[in-house]
Amino acid sequence: MLTGRTNYSTYSAKIMDLLTAVTIFTAFLVTAEGYYVKVEAHEEECFTEEIAMGTPFSITFEVADGGFLDIDVKVVGPNEEIIYQGQQESSGKYTLAARLDGKHKFCFSNEMSSITPKVLMFSIDVGNKPEDKIEDTAEVHNNLESMINQLSTGLTGIKHEQDYMEVRERVHRAINDSTNSRVVLWAFFESLVLVAMTLGQVFYLKRFFEVRRVI
Repeated sequence: MLTGRTNYSTYSAKIMDLLTAVTIFTAFLVTAEGYYVKVEAHEEECFTEEIAMGTPFSITFEVADGGFLDIDVKVVGPNEEIIYQGQQESSGKYTLAARLDGKHKFCFSNEMSSITPKVLMFSIDVGNKPEDKIEDTAEVHNNLESMINQLSTGLTGIKHEQDYMEVRERVHRAINDSTNSRVVLWAFFESLVLVAMTLGQVFYLKRFFEVRRVI
C-alpha cells in the first residue's frame, strides 16, 4: 500500500513538472513578438519594453522597402543611456542585456531620408530573468525546464529566420522585377533607335540619288 502511494506521488510530481515546463515554454513564446512598421521621412518610431535588470534580450530587424533599404537603429535604457546605436543599417541581429530595471526604448529613425518612407520588420525577444541558484532535489524538473527553454529559443529563432527570409525574398524579387523592366525598356528603346536609323538612311540615300538624277 505504501508503494502504491509513492508511485502515485511520483507520477503526480512528474505531471506537475510537465505542466510547469509547458507554462514556461508558452510564456517564453509570448515574449517574442514581431512587427511591421512604416517610418516616414524625417521621422522616428520608438517602441518600449519592460525588462528586468540582467535579463538578456535581442532585437532583429530587416528593411523591406524604401530608398536604399537603410535605417538608423538605437536602443536606449531606462536612464536614457544608449545601449546600442547603428546608422544606415539594412538588417541586423543584436543580443544585449538589461543594465537596469525599467522600460527600454527601441527606436528606428528615418531622419536622413528626404522624401522616402521605410518599411521594416523587427522583433524583440526577451529572455528569462536570471535567478539565484537554489539547491533542488527535483533534478528531472530542472533538466526538463532547461530543455524546454532551449527548445523554445530554437523554435523562436527558426520562426524569425523564416520571416526574415520571406522579407529578403520579397526585396530580391522587387529588385529582379525592376531590373527586368529596365532591360525591357532599354531593348525597346534600342529597337526604336535602330528603326529610326534605318528609316533615316533610306530617306538619305533616296534623297541623294534624286539629287544626282536632277544633275
